Amino acid sequence: MPLVLPDGYEYVAGSMISATWLIVWQILRIYPAREAAGIYYPQLYAESAQLKDNPAALRYNCVQRCHQNTLEYIPLICISTLVTGLKYPYIAAAASFFWVLTRVAYTIGYSSGVPEKRAAGNAGGFIVLMGLLATAAFTAAQLCFF
Repeated sequence: MPLVLPDGYEYVAGSMISATWLIVWQILRIYPAREAAGIYYPQLYAESAQLKDNPAALRYNCVQRCHQNTLEYIPLICISTLVTGLKYPYIAAAASFFWVLTRVAYTIGYSSGVPEKRAAGNAGGFIVLMGLLATAAFTAAQLCFF
């Protein structure tokens, strides 16, 4: 059976590319924070002693953790967006792009070095993720059984 993409699927592709640019932007924030904190490769995070002696080390840990957390979520976002887009491309694209916007807020807040400032972006992003996962499950059920 040939796969025919619905009208509007190009917006799904666009939202996926915006997520890619989000990750690139986060990557570009890591190196300056790493350098300012004096945390050198291959060390992934500043350790407790470094955190006590160097305020930039906490900010670096926050920037690094923000990026890592996004990498943990991105497969869920991509898969649920691509599946949802097979039936509901406009909903998938809008939700995915909104998730990217929440991650921008999350990144800015978390990268401040005050972890609590990530809360608003984190909560909004989680709500979008749950909506996308539910819609993807519904879409998969429609494709398989109806």
